[in-house]
Amino acid sequence: MKASDLFIKALEAEGVEYIFGIPGEENLDLLESIRTSSIKLILTRHEQGAGFMAATYGRLTGKVGVCLSTLGPGATNLVTPAAYAQLGAMPMLMITGQKPIKTSKQGRFQVIDAVDMMRPITKYTTQVVSGDRIPSIIREAFRIAHEERPGAVHIELPEDIAAETTTAPLLRPSYSRRPIAEYKAINEAVSMIEKAKSPLILIGAGANRKLTAKMLREFVDKTGIPFITTQMGKGVLNEADALFAGNTALSDGDFVHRAIKRADLILNVGHDVVEKPPFFMHNDSKQVIHINFEPAAVDPVYFPQLEVVGDIANSIWQIKERIEPQDNWKLDFYKDVHEAYVNHRNEAENDDRFPVLPERFVRDVRAVMPKEGIVTLDNGVYKIWFARNYPAYQPNTLLLDNALASMGAGLPSAIAAKLVNPEVPVLSVCGDGGFMMNSQELETAVRLKLDLVVIILRDNAYGMIKWKQAHMDLGNFGLDYGNPDFVAYANAYGAQGWRIESTASLRECIQHCLNTTGVHVIDCPVDYSMNDKTLNNTIRELSSQL
Repeated sequence: MKASDLFIKALEAEGVEYIFGIPGEENLDLLESIRTSSIKLILTRHEQGAGFMAATYGRLTGKVGVCLSTLGPGATNLVTPAAYAQLGAMPMLMITGQKPIKTSKQGRFQVIDAVDMMRPITKYTTQVVSGDRIPSIIREAFRIAHEERPGAVHIELPEDIAAETTTAPLLRPSYSRRPIAEYKAINEAVSMIEKAKSPLILIGAGANRKLTAKMLREFVDKTGIPFITTQMGKGVLNEADALFAGNTALSDGDFVHRAIKRADLILNVGHDVVEKPPFFMHNDSKQVIHINFEPAAVDPVYFPQLEVVGDIANSIWQIKERIEPQDNWKLDFYKDVHEAYVNHRNEAENDDRFPVLPERFVRDVRAVMPKEGIVTLDNGVYKIWFARNYPAYQPNTLLLDNALASMGAGLPSAIAAKLVNPEVPVLSVCGDGGFMMNSQELETAVRLKLDLVVIILRDNAYGMIKWKQAHMDLGNFGLDYGNPDFVAYANAYGAQGWRIESTASLRECIQHCLNTTGVHVIDCPVDYSMNDKTLNNTIRELSSQL
């Protein structure tokens, strides 16, 4: 059997559905093997887009997303997605080509050491030096990508190795259950929670799984302990719940930080320091229980007093089974935080000015998206507003990146989300800066005949950095740019372009696009001029009154 055929059969045995990417000369044997396989090739317009799609596929399914590139520049274009998947705990396999390694036909043309390049930003990286090694290498790569904490792996397949003949047999995929927490840690956690006066649950990205969400729901229903979320923990529990005390979108000074300040014990579920910790433990008497798949990465701002290490869902279930609500718990303050947060949000979201304020924009998107609808975000200041103001009702229905926080991921993530969930409405929100970094993937979405809505929040600048610049009392410099006519741009790709000309028309336009087949691009002017005052002054002043 040709080694490239064995490679693809090994991927099929692992359950691979899609390979996202751009083949090159060095991948042609592999490409031919894909052509005759059950795996669907999703040809993209840039390797970075392919990597973001593969990572998002892994994030949504828990299976390893796969992407493909040629050698040299194709491989270097996967560096950002590799870091995106690695920091975001998304299982992903990158396959890159290489010149022949047994003989040389073009010297060092396009040759870089892609294996060493990937080493600092992956869990595993290797070159295939023999067709006979393919089954074990692929099995190992998938095992490592899946293991907690999930992440990126990389295999380089040289051109001559792909073409050689091998008789190596396939390896059957193996599966293992995650270890569960030791009973003494469970008992100590129950004791600490029952003795606390104002316990609070913090839900992070690691908890964003269906079974964990189910166990946390049962735990909260039994105990009545309120919860807050990190940006990547949104939707694990329904954020319309009266026990929700806010999202840690801002670093400090929000209503949610009043809840954190009042807590004497934080149950830190599925959160690690890849997402910046929303509380600082030094000079503070509060205790922290770390509940996660792996031990805490201790640093100067995070050093938990107890670590419950093992399968998160099982840990929460064990604690829930043993704990009893306590008369000494004082939880009413958290209700005050919830009410103050909701009241301020409702007031701010009613502003009708145009260009639209981000608060109003978030409200209108929430109003038209069904509970199961998926919103993917690129990276920009609107991400803060969505994290803070967009109640997520189900896990993985608001996809944002607060680990690498890369621009350019919003549209590719939406394409992957639609492939995984073809019956679910998918909407991508991008800033004009982030959108233009991978806007060429509009052609991919149109070619795949996806039903997809993309909203571009246009402020003709890198708005997140302008906000920081204004907060530092620095001059407005170096961050403004021009944009194409986004309606004409969308139409040129075969999508349907729309332009928002009044705030009153926004909701109706989004609803129409969600109800109409095809790829829709909405150009929506946004006004960020109030960001500095609102985020750094108004919210801080109102929350300090609690």
